Amino acid sequence: LEQAQKTADWAGFEARRAEAKKRGKLRGIGVSTYLEACGIAPSNIAGALGARAGLYEAATVRVHPTGSVTILTGSHSHGQGHETTFAQVVADRLGIPLESVDIVHGDTSKILFGMGTYGSRSLAVGGTAIVKAVDKIVAKGKKIAAHLMEAAESDIVFENGAFKVAGTDKQKMFGEVAFAAYVPHNYPHDKLEPGLNENAFYDPSNF
Repeated sequence: LEQAQKTADWAGFEARRAEAKKRGKLRGIGVSTYLEACGIAPSNIAGALGARAGLYEAATVRVHPTGSVTILTGSHSHGQGHETTFAQVVADRLGIPLESVDIVHGDTSKILFGMGTYGSRSLAVGGTAIVKAVDKIVAKGKKIAAHLMEAAESDIVFENGAFKVAGTDKQKMFGEVAFAAYVPHNYPHDKLEPGLNENAFYDPSNF
């Protein structure tokens, strides 16, 4: 609020009012603040209010053999730039180039289910569903990487796009692990299915 007053030159208002009055204009000034419930989501609250739908959000993360990623989100852009924002979140989380992430929304023949975008819920709810699905990808990737590097899963850390064996120089890049998942010549079939796709639903406990 202090910054807003400084930017608006609140202290200089009386001088502007006097100058305007000389020109026959009446100038006023005021402040309005508000609180808004954002990230509209809790299904239990929606149900209590009579809604006939859950207000969670869903996401699917499909990692391809090339290491590129397709995200299917139930949230739908109305011009807010989800294609960029969601891709930035995924690229940062996985340590891959932004250009390697494709965002798909608005196609009911492909997405799991979704409640759309409104009430500032896109990144808070839809974005969190995506992050939860990406976290599942990383978790499975650690299992694959541990097998490939003959290490314990508990010793695998994931950072900057690489699965590393803690305390060593051993590592497998995200793309290598993705490739192994789809070309399973050296793969723990007794523990994991091939492929690298995950789904997640996110329903916040409150706004």
